[in-house]
Amino acid sequence: MPTLTRLLLVLMLLGGLGYGAIYALATFVEPGEREITVRVKKDGFGR
Repeated sequence: MPTLTRLLLVLMLLGGLGYGAIYALATFVEPGEREITVRVKKDGFGR
């Protein structure tokens, strides 16, 4: 039974670290705005 407890503890620790990393990225990283230009071919229009 101690190996099962150790496995669950390690999995919970890794899950907590992953959750903390995602939370830190979502909180502290600000996305930058930029212009996007998309060219559309005329071949598909007017059919």
